[in-house]
Amino acid sequence: MEETTDSLKRRTAGTLKWNVIDRVATQLLYAVTGVVLARELSQDDFGLVGAVLIFQAFASLLVDGGFSYALIQRKSPTQTDYSTVLWFNLAMAATLYAAAWAAAPLIAGCFGGDMRLVPLTRVMFLTLVLNASASVQCYRLTKLMDVRMIAVANSLGLVAGAIAGIALALAGAGAWAIVWQSIMVAAVKSATLWMSGSWRPSWTFSFAALRSYMGVGARMMFTSFLNTLFLNIYSFFVGNRVGMTSLGYYTQGDKWSKMGVQSLSQVVSSSFLPALSAVQDDDARMQRLVRRMNRFTAYLLFPATLGLAAVATPVFHALFGTKWDPSIALFQMLLVRGVFTVLNSLYGNYILARGYARAMVWLEILRDGAAILALIATLPQLACSTPADPVAGLRVMLWGQIAASAITWAATLLVAARCTGTRPGAFIADLAPYLALTLLIVPLMFLAGGFTSSPLAACVVECTLAAGIYVGANSLAGSRIQAELFEYLRKKKA
Repeated sequence: MEETTDSLKRRTAGTLKWNVIDRVATQLLYAVTGVVLARELSQDDFGLVGAVLIFQAFASLLVDGGFSYALIQRKSPTQTDYSTVLWFNLAMAATLYAAAWAAAPLIAGCFGGDMRLVPLTRVMFLTLVLNASASVQCYRLTKLMDVRMIAVANSLGLVAGAIAGIALALAGAGAWAIVWQSIMVAAVKSATLWMSGSWRPSWTFSFAALRSYMGVGARMMFTSFLNTLFLNIYSFFVGNRVGMTSLGYYTQGDKWSKMGVQSLSQVVSSSFLPALSAVQDDDARMQRLVRRMNRFTAYLLFPATLGLAAVATPVFHALFGTKWDPSIALFQMLLVRGVFTVLNSLYGNYILARGYARAMVWLEILRDGAAILALIATLPQLACSTPADPVAGLRVMLWGQIAASAITWAATLLVAARCTGTRPGAFIADLAPYLALTLLIVPLMFLAGGFTSSPLAACVVECTLAAGIYVGANSLAGSRIQAELFEYLRKKKA
């Protein structure tokens, strides 16, 4: 048993390492590209692409069908399983692309009949087919906890996308720069995975295998559909009711906040779910793993999100000047909401690893119900937005969403605690020290930033101060998570 535990810890650590490398490289490349595009393109350009991405997000869910979760959750998928899911994904992607081509004028009609959206939609949706072609390669490597080539493929795709996007932006291509950036990212990633991997599909399609995944897959697809609705409904109403300029400000705040939030959420899901699935039948090991994962996530989550919110103004000014100032408050509020997003993703791993996919559906219904009620309550306030303050109504809307997210987090915590046989108070105890320490550091960051008028200097001073206090305080408090992390890094360096 001990040998198995050590082996699982090593595999989880290796998976975590490459997922972190992948996320860091991804965010650096996205950041460089995003800064150039944000400087060269207009708020209207970002609004146009944001409108297309709303519909693309839902189409991507239908392509996957929830089978990615089902494949990773199952202990031993077969060659037939992987092949069947690949052919299903490709067929769905081709069907949805044809539907998107025909529906492009209707999409434009949702945003005041802006016909610029028609060609943008028809080209952007090609990413559905490209991503579907690489899907099973990613699932298989994630299941094997061998994600090194996923990190490499993502990085190569982002480099190619950056070159294409920046070149087109500088040439004055407007929104098309973002569209072709997305196409290049998906194409190069897919090509890299197929050329580097040894797995090839069989020319077989098993309806029996597909049906065997339907239980978990259908529930997780429905859950993901509701989650995507929850994440994109705001963009729809902003673009529909306030216009492309306000949607552009929202898109920028949302994009930069998601770079951190989604990275943490993906690291948590990709690294932890395979390990949790491996111990799903051992209550004691599951409980120990849950407590460790709670603390590790909290150790990274609170300083990354709340610390970034504290330094938001100098970061935006250093990168963009004052062009995107209305996005700063939105960015900060979306980071606060992102704390609940990451924790819900973490707790969802615990529930899914135990096989309670139905509970995930009900929790998603609760989350979206709370979000929709909050949206209905705050929707009239969107009219508060004016040319002088184009995001006034959006700030009210986001406060409602933060409250709805907090309610859902509490409910998800209770379900996860029950599924894993862990006390709810233990979940809170795992989070509290890291949250409290971060909240103490944030005011010091604001204070330190006030001593310089240079945005770049303020970023360096605030981040250095925060990192030093955080690491030092955890060392004095004897944080086992930090000690184990540093020990792992020292061993890898040696």
